[in-house]
Amino acid sequence: MSGHSKWATTKHKKAVIDAKRGKMFAKLIKNVEVAARTGGGDPAGNPTLFDAIQKAKKSSVPNDNIDRAVKRGSGLEAGGADWQTIMYEGYGPNGVALLIECLTDNRNRAATEVRTALTRNGGNLADAGSVAYMFSRKGVVIVPKTDGLTEDDLLMYVIDAGAEEVNDLGEAFEIVSEPTDMPAVRSALTDNDIKYDSADTNFVASVNVPLDEEGARKIFKLIDVLEDCDDVQNVFGNFDISDEVMAAVDA
Repeated sequence: MSGHSKWATTKHKKAVIDAKRGKMFAKLIKNVEVAARTGGGDPAGNPTLFDAIQKAKKSSVPNDNIDRAVKRGSGLEAGGADWQTIMYEGYGPNGVALLIECLTDNRNRAATEVRTALTRNGGNLADAGSVAYMFSRKGVVIVPKTDGLTEDDLLMYVIDAGAEEVNDLGEAFEIVSEPTDMPAVRSALTDNDIKYDSADTNFVASVNVPLDEEGARKIFKLIDVLEDCDDVQNVFGNFDISDEVMAAVDA
């Protein structure tokens, strides 16, 4: 989990200034629209929408785009699409298990894009249920490191809110909880004036596959290709990468 989280955190920082910003914006806006449609357009009463809006804002999505997405999702403005969430399961190089979360208005297109990305990059699509059992859905909050904030201090602030563990990712801390406890964890942080980078519901693997530099490069390439698909929102994997291998890949 730690290796995957370190990579995802680094990738998030780079994505804000990436050339694919327009595509990233579209995916974040889609999340906002679906959250508003599912739980209503008031962020105060819809934690999923609140987190989707915060994530979009932290990635510099214009407020007007966010507001229009909320209105489309809640039915106050026309133009909302019939988005469907589909989870594909597969394997990547070195036997890495993958969950590929799609949000699409065309199931056939999404399936074709995912299958093509996998087969062209050393992976394959798996039967439903063959991979999902290795993952548990968790709330994950990423907190940037600041002077004086330690792992023990952070755990003390969030343990009563339902946090299960705090992990040191190098440049940030990762707080893991049950999805239902994530809003309380988030509130505990803000009540103590602690800023967080992101709060998401992710799939966390129970067993991880350690990768060397070559294996890491292959899985990163596959995930980049998958995430370049318009319908793919998130990719979760059970790979683990040491600090040494991560440094070599970054170099």
